[in-house]
Amino acid sequence: MTLLEKQVWQKLAEIPDPELNISIVDLGLIYKVKIKDGQAKITMTLTTIGCPLFGTIQKSIENKVSELKQIDNVKIDLTFKPAWSMDRMSQDAKIKLGLI
Repeated sequence: MTLLEKQVWQKLAEIPDPELNISIVDLGLIYKVKIKDGQAKITMTLTTIGCPLFGTIQKSIENKVSELKQIDNVKIDLTFKPAWSMDRMSQDAKIKLGLI
C-alpha cells in the first residue's frame, strides 16, 4: 500500500455512517482503495442494497478524500459482492454497537 493510499484510508476513517455515527471503515464498508493518475477509486458496499443514505455517504467520501492535494478525482465503485456482513466490522465498531 502506498503512502497516498494510506492517507485516503485515514480520510475514509474520519467519515461516520450517518445513522450509526461509526466510521465507514470500522463498519467494514470500504473494500479497496486504488490510486492512479490522481484518481482515487474506492470500492465499497453498503449494509443493505438500496440504502437511502448512499448519496450522503458518497458526498462525504468525495469531499473528504478530495482534501488530499494529490487527488484530483474520486470514483466510487459500489459493489455487493461480497455482501456486507457484521464479520467485516472492527472490534471497536462491535463494542460501540453492543455486539460484544
